[in-house]
Amino acid sequence: MSGKEDYYEVLGVNRQATKDEIKNKYRKLALQFHPDRNKDPAAEERFKQISEAYAVLSDDDKRKKYDMYGHVGTDEAFRGSESNFEEIFKDIGFGGFKDIFEQFFGGGFSTAGRTDPFGFGFNFGGRRKGQDVLYDLEVTVEDIAKGKREEIQIPFLGPCHHCNGTGAASGTKVIKCGTCDGQGQTRRVYNQNRFSTFVTLETCRKCNGRGEIIEKPCPACKATGKVHETRKLVIDVPPGVDEGMTLQMKGAGMPVENGYSGDLLVRIHVKPHEFYERLEGGHLLYNVNIRYTDLIFGTDLKVPTLNGEEKVKIPAGSKVDSMFRLKGRGLPSYGNRSKGDMVIKLAVGIPTKLSERQRWLLEELHKSGNI
Repeated sequence: MSGKEDYYEVLGVNRQATKDEIKNKYRKLALQFHPDRNKDPAAEERFKQISEAYAVLSDDDKRKKYDMYGHVGTDEAFRGSESNFEEIFKDIGFGGFKDIFEQFFGGGFSTAGRTDPFGFGFNFGGRRKGQDVLYDLEVTVEDIAKGKREEIQIPFLGPCHHCNGTGAASGTKVIKCGTCDGQGQTRRVYNQNRFSTFVTLETCRKCNGRGEIIEKPCPACKATGKVHETRKLVIDVPPGVDEGMTLQMKGAGMPVENGYSGDLLVRIHVKPHEFYERLEGGHLLYNVNIRYTDLIFGTDLKVPTLNGEEKVKIPAGSKVDSMFRLKGRGLPSYGNRSKGDMVIKLAVGIPTKLSERQRWLLEELHKSGNI
């Protein structure tokens, strides 16, 4: 026997309740336990229970099967029940049915790759989510600073042009499967004894779940109706992205028959820069070699920033490894207008070739004991 609570008890109605009584009761319970209104951790689970019960009891055919066989007769409780929810959710001001369940149970009615957002063990409305597509995109530091619009090519399953997506060879027909009557599933009823009956649903072996029989498969797509190809997409990379960050484009992944397309996941990789080293907080480190005499006498240093060249005054007597900051000349943080700084770190460039006079002068300075 199933461990599920009786659907009539879940909604708090008797078995003779009319459809209007069931509808009104669910409307009140939905308002009470909807996660937008009720922040109790147990509310979401209760909301799922009453929604499952309403999906069955609001449908005449499902309710009849439930009254006869109990929970074993409702393996596909939500299939075809969208319209029953749509009206109620609009009436109580929570938006459309699909919007509600996408909000709480994931886009395309799937969470973490499952096609069963409620965890009841069946496909919600018979709709599945297509495969996600992962694309690795390399960006530069300049792209991070200003954002970037990029055209990419991704794999795609498009309709077969030879058969117009039917999967059947030219001149042949696609007919409804007589074994499952076009449902793609066959039902078996087992009478264990006079008090218990079990119902199982199996994928139709005749049509392999398609609900149709293809007399002669299309040679181009092997009866799938789909062919592998590529398509172009334009993606907008916002400023402030970081290494390893993944951008998501809903519905831009692989399509699936009678379901929802997967998502495009764009994984960011940052190309090393010729001059800058990236620090935490959007700061950029610019290591620069200057002459030893510039440390002694001071100098005006020209620094290449992301917004053009800027002058930095190095005072006389500066030391090796001294740091100077250009405020706001670094990188933005993702979703934030503030920018990091550019940090200039001084080092001394040691000459590798000296003229005879230069060597003599340095030797004299060395002998003086000052340097």
